[in-house]
Amino acid sequence: SNSSPHDPHVLASQGAGITGMSHHAWLGIYITTLINHKDKTKKSDKTLQAIQRVGQAVNLAVGRFVKVGEAIANENWDLKEEINIACIEAKQAGETIAALTDITNSNHAESDGQITIFTDKTGVIKAARLLLSSVTKVLLLADRVVIKQIITSRNKVLATMERLEKVTSFQEFVQIFSQFGNEMVEFAHLSGDRQNDLKDEKKKAKMAAARAVLEKCTMMLLTASKTCLRHPNCESAHKNKEGVFVRMKVALDKVIEIVTDCKSNGETDISSINIFTGIKEFKMNIEALRENLYFQSKENLSMTLEVILERTEDFTDSAYTSHEHRERILELSTQARMELQQLVSVWIQAQSKKTKSIAEELELSILKISYSLNELKKELHSTATQLAADLLKYHADHVVLKTLKLTGVEGNLEALAVYACKLSEQKEQLVETCRLLRHVSGTEPLEITCIHAEETFQVTGQQIISAAETLTLHPSSKIAKENLDVFCEAWESQISDMSTLLREINDVFEGRRGEKYGYLSLPKPMKNNANLKSLKPDKPDSEEQAKIAKLGLKLGLLTSDADCEIEKWEDQENEIVQYGRSMSSMAYCLYLFTRGEGPLKTSQDLIHQLEVFAAEGLKLTSSVQAFSKQLKDDDKLMLLLEINKLIPLCHQLQTITKSSLQNKVFLKVDKCITKTRSMMALLVQLLSLCYKLLKKLQTENNRWVSVTNKDTMDGKT
Repeated sequence: SNSSPHDPHVLASQGAGITGMSHHAWLGIYITTLINHKDKTKKSDKTLQAIQRVGQAVNLAVGRFVKVGEAIANENWDLKEEINIACIEAKQAGETIAALTDITNSNHAESDGQITIFTDKTGVIKAARLLLSSVTKVLLLADRVVIKQIITSRNKVLATMERLEKVTSFQEFVQIFSQFGNEMVEFAHLSGDRQNDLKDEKKKAKMAAARAVLEKCTMMLLTASKTCLRHPNCESAHKNKEGVFVRMKVALDKVIEIVTDCKSNGETDISSINIFTGIKEFKMNIEALRENLYFQSKENLSMTLEVILERTEDFTDSAYTSHEHRERILELSTQARMELQQLVSVWIQAQSKKTKSIAEELELSILKISYSLNELKKELHSTATQLAADLLKYHADHVVLKTLKLTGVEGNLEALAVYACKLSEQKEQLVETCRLLRHVSGTEPLEITCIHAEETFQVTGQQIISAAETLTLHPSSKIAKENLDVFCEAWESQISDMSTLLREINDVFEGRRGEKYGYLSLPKPMKNNANLKSLKPDKPDSEEQAKIAKLGLKLGLLTSDADCEIEKWEDQENEIVQYGRSMSSMAYCLYLFTRGEGPLKTSQDLIHQLEVFAAEGLKLTSSVQAFSKQLKDDDKLMLLLEINKLIPLCHQLQTITKSSLQNKVFLKVDKCITKTRSMMALLVQLLSLCYKLLKKLQTENNRWVSVTNKDTMDGKT
């Protein structure tokens, strides 16, 4: 692991088997080797030495494990005593195993020139059990530390969010949002590590969905809050902002629910409303009749089928289901009921008559109803996926969003009402389609992704309308326009994700994909790796993906910081501001690239963007140097020191972009984004420093002008 040895994530993840072959994993291998050795009284010298080496290896691995545990104990006083006791037990057990396998130990008897060891195999087994028990205790306690860290981080984020909700001045908002950004990065890291450690695919998908909401809402919160500050009396702006805060709080709570394994009140198991899951369980029950005719009651079987067919009403009652599909679903439902009646009739006969002909008839009835249900599955899948494909194709050009932006800039309230209604209709279609896709998703993680898509369309649709209303009421407001753009981008991004979701559902249905697949949410940094196949044949491993995702998130937050600094400048045409805005915009595109979104589609697009970014950085330094000539020596020196940090970074980025791509794509992307992030951090500092020095210069000039005017007036007098 690259993590600090004192980090509880190291120890906790070792228990989960996430970060490679950890001490805990080695302990299991060593102990199994010792316990399973061939139980011979006499052994050769070679065997004795091998057993001794294994015993020593166990003791060494325990020693390393205990050191990490003790380091965690020292940093967590509330659990220190428990962890230390478990560590002492583990250490003693390790030493016992080493002693019992030591061929130099005088306690071992000799016979016929060969040393007999393991005369006390019971002692080794006892020590091994104590060792595994104490190691498990330490892992569980370390896991509690990780959970506590995540909860503490969440609480910090919530506290800062409360301050952001109440802020009334732009200056105060910039300061608090900067702190909020850092806290969100920390929470993203902690929750991301936890997501990687989760073994349950369903929980993993839920965590990914919640973290995706938090990531996207961070950008929305920035523009929505700025809009509220700019237009404090605008009701739609406040409604828009409140929606973001509410969604973020729900997502934060969801992460904690997953981490602590607690369900919120009223939450139901989603598998209970999935048709495909219901059909799968029903088929297993009827197939069990081949082995046991008394496995369950006929009433239960009939009730299970009725529940499944009742859920098909989501399809037949939908206004978007075609007449042909509706008729076919109803026909197959009726057929399934008839097939079950026939099966029950034969089943009753089979319980009283044990003849070969009855057994064959029962088998035929089972096959018939299985076939009917398979046909129903195909029809439902075809209905949902065809509807989704048609809808995505129809809305691919985002005409409604474009028109809403245009009506906002024109301040046309009548047109806004018309197109807001059209977007609401589109939203209802997409939400309904997501509900149908849930039934045919095929796996729990994909079903969770369908739920996430449904919720996103539901919430984002309303927020786009409130953002558009704000812009229409304030058509010349740049920040209101930017805010609407952010929400529209979120909608477009979800449409793109839905297209990928549809493809994955089809893949699972047709058997082209297994249970393992990427989630349509954070982290999904390199969706563009399809474009890099010719450059690197292997896909990036999860560690590479997670690393790039974290860097991308930090980069996205730095662009927000830069935008906040740019917003302070009164003269938006200033060269420093223009270059800063250009660099921030390009950095945001790079951030989108790490999510598989935005205008950059291939590695070559990325490299070209980075070349332009580095060139813009050098232009910025030239403008700042020109500005520094107006300053006093101390201020000038301070500014030049900052410039001298940025120039070499620009040149280094240019060098990286020109280096060979072959077989090093992800290493290169990692280096580029790391370098870009460093440049953006410096850009934020430079913009802030330049603004302060400019204000200072203007104050001094105004004072000089004031004194000159006073002298002139005195002369006239």
